[in-house]
Amino acid sequence: MIIDGFNRVHDYLRISLTDNCNLRCFYCIPEEEYEFTPASRLMQVDEIEAIAKIFVENGVKKIRLTGGEPVVRKDAAEIMQRLSALPVKLTMTTNATRLHLFLDAIQSSRIQSLNISLDTLNKDRFMLLTKRDQYDLVRNNIDLMIKAGIHVKLNAVIMKGINDDEINDFIGLTKELPIHVRFIEFMPFQGNHWDNALVVTWQQMIDVVEASFGGEIEALERVPHETVKQYRLKGAKGTFAVISTMSAPFCGDCNRLRLTADGKMKNCLFSKGETDLLGALRRGEAIAPLIDLNVKA
Repeated sequence: MIIDGFNRVHDYLRISLTDNCNLRCFYCIPEEEYEFTPASRLMQVDEIEAIAKIFVENGVKKIRLTGGEPVVRKDAAEIMQRLSALPVKLTMTTNATRLHLFLDAIQSSRIQSLNISLDTLNKDRFMLLTKRDQYDLVRNNIDLMIKAGIHVKLNAVIMKGINDDEINDFIGLTKELPIHVRFIEFMPFQGNHWDNALVVTWQQMIDVVEASFGGEIEALERVPHETVKQYRLKGAKGTFAVISTMSAPFCGDCNRLRLTADGKMKNCLFSKGETDLLGALRRGEAIAPLIDLNVKA
């Protein structure tokens, strides 16, 4: 098992396949021209599989593929297929713009759950936020995944004066669709033009929902290691939740590890330190001891 200095067991690995993305969301990749990691520095398919196997041998039970946008990689389907052979629950986070091209790969890889990033239900606003006219494609692909029996979670970063007026529209989706909306507090990371004035807190979001839905809201019991505070409207097919990274952190039972697209291990999203597993692998060095040192740092 991978156990850190706080006696937390880490059994969930997030693997970034690329830092590239085909959208230009203003809070993530604001510039049209962006310097992405060269292909030679990215983990290759065999390397992703080899590193993932070592994590699994040391107790990892769940792997999530992330990006950037993971399926902009031409070999994304092969990566899914390789990792699906491991004894883990395999999931993915995506912007859904290319999911129609990967339905067969998703199903054959036994991926049963997807986190789909969608910050607005308004077509014109989608264009303003992402600089891409792909809203209809995203909505069609969400419907495609639901019809295919895939468990869909919608991730919406809520920002004051930008999309906070859509909170109840997202809640409305859960009434008729088996969809799971997750509102995310706007959080800072390198280069995302973070502004505290844009943050809408967990409690502020719940106040908005209660003003419209009042007694219909049911709080759901928290699942261990979950990052969400989860709710449901009575009789709804789906649920909604808030990821309160800024106003109410949830570090106490965190079980996540992160592997960047160029093979650097981070034991926290906000960690300043990282360990170069890919470099060690390419030099023929053992990486299990490096994993252990990283989580205990």
